[in-house]
Amino acid sequence: MSVTAALVKELREKSGAGMMDCKKALGETGGDMDAAIDWLRTKGLATAAKKSGRVAAEGLVAIAVDGPKGAVVELNAETDFVARNTEFQEFASALAGLALGAADLDALMATEFPGTGRMVSEELTQKIATIGENMSLRRMHKIEVSSGVVVPYMHNATADGLGRIGVLVGLQSAADAAVLTGLGKQLAMHIAATSPASLSVDELDADLVEREREVLIEQAKASGKPQEIAQKMVDGRMKKYYQEVVLLEQISVIDGETRIADVVAKAGKDAGSDIALTEFVRFNLGEGIEREESDFAAEVAAQLF
Repeated sequence: MSVTAALVKELREKSGAGMMDCKKALGETGGDMDAAIDWLRTKGLATAAKKSGRVAAEGLVAIAVDGPKGAVVELNAETDFVARNTEFQEFASALAGLALGAADLDALMATEFPGTGRMVSEELTQKIATIGENMSLRRMHKIEVSSGVVVPYMHNATADGLGRIGVLVGLQSAADAAVLTGLGKQLAMHIAATSPASLSVDELDADLVEREREVLIEQAKASGKPQEIAQKMVDGRMKKYYQEVVLLEQISVIDGETRIADVVAKAGKDAGSDIALTEFVRFNLGEGIEREESDFAAEVAAQLF
């Protein structure tokens, strides 16, 4: 019996295994669906689907840099224990390296994983089966500059380029690379500590700005101040808000007194070449993932009775 695309798709849906693994299973079993499922089970490849419903909020953030471009990915697993697994760490590092050549997450998932003949999406399924936990390649981001550097920083790194909070900073400039790298490291450490919402005021999410302004307007009205004074109060508080959430407006945590925009400008002046902070990204492992609350006592009781 010939192995058709429809058969491969059906087996993939039933088993949760990767496409190439399903194709091989059907080839080994002459297209027999039940036998193919059993073949996958003997290889440990049909277990991934059973794990897919589990919350994966642990894992690693991984960073890779190659000249003027850098990439960061978040690879999630269910437990911190797996994040210390060498196979998992090597997989995360490899994904960050592959992300350097991918346009987005979909493109990364469709990239061939080296030495396997499988796509990244299929290799992920393979890792779920072999390591034994649900996993998710949740997101990626890439930064590239035409001239200058992309500087990585991993806060409390568990291994080279691996940890829980990863930052990339793009600096566009003709200045000496060592000078730019030093500046980028300071900026990245600041970003890791403050988690700014945007690079500039113009790039700040319009909905966030509007929501903050509405709150401040209501507060000003409640104060009973005249309209002109109330408006000045709102403007002043919005300026303070920008200083809290916009990177270029924030005060550097390094010296506690200089705006980040001024830090960059001074560095450019000292280097004899303009420096532009073009982009940054900060990944904090598991941020935004709703974690399940478990009742350990109830789980033990259920197993006993």
